[in-house]
Amino acid sequence: MNTLAVFFDVDFTLIRPGRRFLGPGYAETCVRHGVPVDETAFEAAVASAAGVLDTMDQRYHDEIFVRYTSRIIELMGGTGPGVAVAAREIYDDWAHHHHFEMYEEVPEALRTLQRQGVQMGLISNSHRPLETFGEYFDLAGVMSVTVSSAEFGVMKPDPRIFHEALSRIRVAPDQAVMVGDSLAHDVLGARQVGMRGVLLDRDGRAKGLDASIPVIQSLSELASLL
Repeated sequence: MNTLAVFFDVDFTLIRPGRRFLGPGYAETCVRHGVPVDETAFEAAVASAAGVLDTMDQRYHDEIFVRYTSRIIELMGGTGPGVAVAAREIYDDWAHHHHFEMYEEVPEALRTLQRQGVQMGLISNSHRPLETFGEYFDLAGVMSVTVSSAEFGVMKPDPRIFHEALSRIRVAPDQAVMVGDSLAHDVLGARQVGMRGVLLDRDGRAKGLDASIPVIQSLSELASLL
């Protein structure tokens, strides 16, 4: 079956967070709210807090992400009422494009697919305004469809968000591919509705996966894979 459409996750697939959402940025926000933390504990805290997002409730509500951010701060040593205030501020800032930068290979990878006549779209578990994503990152006209979980109401891997994206772009599931950095949310979520899924593993950490799951380490590999 020909690939007529490719959907992309956004965060850690097309763009990465800047300093605002790394250890120093967290520490600066926390100190402002009277919550001293150890910024060197940030990466370990992020890994340990990930389970907060593994919820069976796939409806989008901001408190899930505020709890997740609060847990990161706590694991960095933060305590007290200022934790929730700092977490809310960090969550609110996640919506702003200027705190992110695009991975270097992304523009050319997307333009290559566009030249091949492939339609493209975004499906993101985010409250970032995806309708302005292309313009901000100098990709105006590249994405035909954008669906954010905050807008639609449910998060990946809920099948409804994939069906919504397919409906908007008017492509059958077996003619579409989902690309993202999350095996559970992006790849397996897409496969349950009949789409193909490609795992983007930039750090080469994916091990022991089903041989039927394509894995790439850069989006520059995508066009030849399709």
